[in-house]
Amino acid sequence: MTHSISTDIWKIVALYRFVEIKDTVHLQKTIKDACLELGICGTLLLAPEGINGTIAGPSNSIPRIVELLETLLEISNGEVKYSEADHKPFRHMKVRLKKEIVTLRQPQVDPTKSVGTYVDPKDWNDLVNDPDMIMLDTRNKYETAIGTFKGATDPETDVFTQFADYVEKNLDPKKNKKVAMFCTGGIRCEKASSYMLSKGFEEVYHLKGGILQYLEDVPEEESLWEGSCFLFDRRVGIEHGLKESAHLLCYGCRYPLEQVDLELESYEKGVSCKHCIDNLTPEKARAFRMRHQQFQKLADEKKQA
Repeated sequence: MTHSISTDIWKIVALYRFVEIKDTVHLQKTIKDACLELGICGTLLLAPEGINGTIAGPSNSIPRIVELLETLLEISNGEVKYSEADHKPFRHMKVRLKKEIVTLRQPQVDPTKSVGTYVDPKDWNDLVNDPDMIMLDTRNKYETAIGTFKGATDPETDVFTQFADYVEKNLDPKKNKKVAMFCTGGIRCEKASSYMLSKGFEEVYHLKGGILQYLEDVPEEESLWEGSCFLFDRRVGIEHGLKESAHLLCYGCRYPLEQVDLELESYEKGVSCKHCIDNLTPEKARAFRMRHQQFQKLADEKKQA
């Protein structure tokens, strides 16, 4: 049974762990049933290589679901990150089965057996200030558009699967002996580090806990971070101290927007922005408008209830 739960503050948990899972189908049902019972929303991905996702719920429910995930998968051996929101950050609860929890499509890569060296946020600045170190942002360009580390190299990928192509074309393990990588919460650069090691790179590092942990642990006056960190929920982006940024999201292309972007002719709420207007067909525009109207109707009905 799904409980209808009202809450002013939503506890959010971003988590992942690379761990061998043999029966993903059985685990999917167990976890989803528990989430629905506890009023949890969000998305969890399950694959033979592990678990990944972000979920949210009332403060009394989150400890119970985390305890279950710890019993089933020992998620504390991976990364578990907490934050809060004053509104429900996800509409539904999904537990999806995948071939990989973060898709790279490099079958030789196995983060359960080999990854780079973890670097605590407090040690990150000293590491990347090494002139021989290449600092790679493993996120996609719609994420890097609103923020990244000073001096970081942006591969400008549209999807994570393009990261391997970028490395093949632009980096050489004989010349680029030191590589430091980072991403939002740590999962992509952990898998990327495993890939780099498989390609013969000698010194491979990745930021433990990702940008989120860095923004929480490192004082703003000492920070090398510039801008906001993109998130995959209604908060869109956060800044130092995990404060929500002022960015909004284009629901046509999922690109982050600033307030000034909303004043352009290319912007239509729920439909288009300057990043996607040139590729928007009349058919897609009509579909997006219908979707936006449906969301607005549901929101109005919720306010009246």
